[in-house]
Amino acid sequence: MEFAHPSYLYLLLLLLPLIAWYIVKLSRTQASFKLASTDAFKEMPRTLKVYMRHLPFVLRVISIALVIIVLARPQSINQWQETESQGIDIVLAVDISGSMLAQDLTPDRLTAAKKVAAEFVTDRSSDKIGLVIFAGESFTQCP
Repeated sequence: MEFAHPSYLYLLLLLLPLIAWYIVKLSRTQASFKLASTDAFKEMPRTLKVYMRHLPFVLRVISIALVIIVLARPQSINQWQETESQGIDIVLAVDISGSMLAQDLTPDRLTAAKKVAAEFVTDRSSDKIGLVIFAGESFTQCP
């Protein structure tokens, strides 16, 4: 993946002071009312609500980061290579009906057929191979 404007990615560094500010702000948070003793609250379990108070800030930082990445315009590069090979077109038809699960072969017929088909396809690197599976009616599995 490449970016049309990779220099915009430096803007992601601006998020670091923002995150640092949030952490400092959390450490200096004052209570909304003062109590003589907070011992009664020490045994209370921390609930999900305590941790969810950070969610709006986290979502804002993520959204800003994603906007910066979008501004950098990520692009995928497709490079086509034309190759000429001589081969033939082959279509494999594989039965996947219940009868293929018979245990007359070890392991079963379907597993043996898959193994033979995989070996066949591996040996035919220059041929175009399609796969049709059938069990009562046929389905084109792979063109």
